[in-house]
Amino acid sequence: MATKVLLVTLLITSSILAITDAQSVGVCYGKVGSGLPSDRDVVTLYRNNGITKMRIYGPDQGVLQALKGTNIELILDVPNDNLQSLNDQGRANTWVRDNIQRYPDVKFKYIAVGNEVNPNNDNRRFVNFVLPAMRNIHTALRAAGLNNKIKVSTATYTGLLSKTFPPNDGAFDNNVRGFIEPIIRFLAQNNLPMLANIYPYFGYLNDPNSNLPYALFTAPGTVVNDNGRQYSNLFSAMLDAHYAAQARLGGENVEIVVSESGWPSAGGRAATIGNAGTYYRNLIAHVKGTKGTPRKPGRSIETYLFAMFDENNKPGAETEKHFGLFSPNKQPKYQLKF
Repeated sequence: MATKVLLVTLLITSSILAITDAQSVGVCYGKVGSGLPSDRDVVTLYRNNGITKMRIYGPDQGVLQALKGTNIELILDVPNDNLQSLNDQGRANTWVRDNIQRYPDVKFKYIAVGNEVNPNNDNRRFVNFVLPAMRNIHTALRAAGLNNKIKVSTATYTGLLSKTFPPNDGAFDNNVRGFIEPIIRFLAQNNLPMLANIYPYFGYLNDPNSNLPYALFTAPGTVVNDNGRQYSNLFSAMLDAHYAAQARLGGENVEIVVSESGWPSAGGRAATIGNAGTYYRNLIAHVKGTKGTPRKPGRSIETYLFAMFDENNKPGAETEKHFGLFSPNKQPKYQLKF
């Protein structure tokens, strides 16, 4: 009898763990576009489509008001232009009071202190401000009794890596190490995750072999064999390159949350509705499952799709305007189950 009870208990426990691990994907809510719906309509669109996680790129009071009581988990960014001011602890305390403590019925999950800060481009002017701001926001959250509920991080991206192939050789650029290593060690010491923006679309564009099925999760079998670790999709390879790069700098056990991933539907090579729909459907299936990656198997991958809407005012390449899952009129571009 005791054996049967133990077996039932184990089955129930494993089922609960499986349900917990198979989390839904999130969607990033950018607003660099004209004719977008109101914040309340956007939040309703999230709820009607079963999207339970959101990322926003600054403390937009209208969005925060609309999120009250919804139970949608939130990544809230500190914009790069605000990082320097938050190197002052008093200002960091005020930022947390005004943008988090004022909204006790908003489900904050992560604070992304800076996005894609890179010593090798125009964002280098923010490099010295990221870690002090992270520390100060973390201290302010702890003082408010919120540090166990809300995790501090920063959003990195594959552009910080000088080597991504093979994945196990992933490494940060030499000029990036002085910036990123102290951040990784801070995250490791405080059991905080790293956020990373992972875009196989851009990896595909830079791939001399231009293997589209590998980027779209449609390759028929193994494409890359990295000392016995077999890769059939570029997303897993890129994510594991990030893990390998972190491991070299003391971050082997720092979990990575994929804070952006997407595929454009127009504006460039392989940017079509068909390819984007294939990518999003296969990405959702992959990250919600428990296969994980060859380096980090047996787990789902917390992932945020970029982005909710096409944003016609975004600068840069034409593709930047066409990452939306929905058109501004709220009509879905793809049939997706979040």
